[in-house]
Amino acid sequence: MHLKTLVANHKNQSMLYQPIQHQIETLNQTAVSDDRKKGLQSLINYIQSKVNLKQDIRLNFICTHNSRRSHLSQVWAQTMAYYFDIKNVFCYSGGTESTALFSAAAKSLSDSGFEIEVLGNDTNPIHAIKYASTAHPIIGFSKTFDSPFNPASDFAAVMTCASADIGCPFISGAEARIPMTFEDPKAFDNTPHQAQKYTERSLQIATELKYVFSQIKA
Repeated sequence: MHLKTLVANHKNQSMLYQPIQHQIETLNQTAVSDDRKKGLQSLINYIQSKVNLKQDIRLNFICTHNSRRSHLSQVWAQTMAYYFDIKNVFCYSGGTESTALFSAAAKSLSDSGFEIEVLGNDTNPIHAIKYASTAHPIIGFSKTFDSPFNPASDFAAVMTCASADIGCPFISGAEARIPMTFEDPKAFDNTPHQAQKYTERSLQIATELKYVFSQIKA
């Protein structure tokens, strides 16, 4: 890695909220299995090709309800791009239907150090999610993948759940379709294990996205 890149990375990392930086630094990339690494290679290749061409990188993380895994992936991907100083990365999320960002998913992010402000108190509130003092907040609310809030073309559709991947055979405007599926923590809702399982899933997503962005040569 070039000295200039190292300096830029250090500057961005110093601007991250300290609990998030600590969380990222403690993530163990060796926990990503060889099989998972093979599956993640398509996402690495897509991002690297955009970096090489000096083009914007738009990633739309998609699951069925846009309530848990897709939001966790969107937030961690945007944060990892900042941490590794990969420029012009714009992360989105959507579902095959819209519901709401589930409170336990938001809580798992808050526990990792993200500052979250809820804007409004309707059934699908907007969340302003901040990870660094100098970065714009991530706007989190549930929406369909083809919402006007999301890009209409020139993006990668990253499928974070198997049911959306199967149920959505065609995503208009996507120039790449990349499976990156995770088990749904919803199975543990309203059980004594809810908080633990949401934390586990959030950190698994964070770990795999740390691996992805660590492989990009800027």
